[in-house]
Amino acid sequence: MNPSELRSALALAGIFGLRMLGLFLLLPVFSIHAKDLPGGEQALLIGLALGIFNIVQACFHIPLGRLSDRIGRKTVVLWGLSLFVVGALICAAKDDLLWISIGRGVMGAGAISAAVSAWVADLTREQVRSQAMAIVGASISLSFAISLVAAAPLYRTITLSGMFVVLAILGVVAMVVAYFVLPDNKPEVPAQQDSIKVVFLRPELMRLNIGVFVLNATQVAMFLVVPRLLEQAGFPLASHWQIYLSVVLLSFVFMVPLLIYGEKKQRIRLILLIAIILLIIAETIFTQASTVTLITVALLIYFIGFNLLEALQPSLVTRYAKESKGTALGVYNTTQSIGLFSGALLGGWLMDSHGDLSVFAAGTALLVCWLIIAWSMGEMPVRATDSKDVATKTAP
Repeated sequence: MNPSELRSALALAGIFGLRMLGLFLLLPVFSIHAKDLPGGEQALLIGLALGIFNIVQACFHIPLGRLSDRIGRKTVVLWGLSLFVVGALICAAKDDLLWISIGRGVMGAGAISAAVSAWVADLTREQVRSQAMAIVGASISLSFAISLVAAAPLYRTITLSGMFVVLAILGVVAMVVAYFVLPDNKPEVPAQQDSIKVVFLRPELMRLNIGVFVLNATQVAMFLVVPRLLEQAGFPLASHWQIYLSVVLLSFVFMVPLLIYGEKKQRIRLILLIAIILLIIAETIFTQASTVTLITVALLIYFIGFNLLEALQPSLVTRYAKESKGTALGVYNTTQSIGLFSGALLGGWLMDSHGDLSVFAAGTALLVCWLIIAWSMGEMPVRATDSKDVATKTAP
């Protein structure tokens, strides 16, 4: 990547990571805090307050992604971040499950994932787009790891309300970055957009939407069980973050060379299939994992595959979508949110009905089905991109 592309990718990764931090940071502490609030004795209300962020996001990914195709990415991203800030302040002001649910819903309404991913595509050449998407994907993994490390100390120091204030401040910082660092890429002449139906039914995009559904459903279900496995292996819950952070960081060491190879040799299909196979191997190891070492190995293999797919799939969506990137990524991110929600439900039901290990068996089955579907994918050659055009796009 040239310096302008790298700067844009890092700035957008920071914005994307902030949104995910708003989701992840509460996970380790919210259920503990909510028990002492009115209605906190009802697990359903706690789950609703925590999960409404994703539910509302799923409703707004497509409209805001499509809108970003028409009026430009910057306007949509700034609007979405403003809702994130307002929602966080609502949560900070009211230590009540109902108001926290409302605030989380407002935060989720600023669903900018599609606009941010489309903006990455606008500001990078196809030859380096997967690398840029990998930087954005890394922000997701790092947000997850940071939340595991920082959530408990932050909660003890500034309480839950203070954590929401921190998220609001970070949201303002992200708005400043979006406004001053990133170029306004609003097209002079609006491009002709495909209808949502056409985008949804395009076979190449349907294959990728199925993939992101399976990827996120199996991830959420898996992490319902992994902490239990670590505890059963004698590793205390308070130290789990050490393993998560280590495997996330180490996974990038193995992932980046594979990604660069796939881009340079135009073997994207091969790398995508390898990534899915790595997930299948990890799920299979989990069914036999009884030691901390084996669980750690499985997590490392899993995150190598996961991070590859987080980089490759959105990049492929933007290539197949052409002039309807925001719309296609809106559908993609909606499917992702549905996958997160479905994985939590499916994983919980399987654990109650068939035991913890059934989650990995079901995950393996879903991943094998995805591998069969992905196998029919054709190799997509990298299209030459006019460097002058890219320079114009990325100039501040």
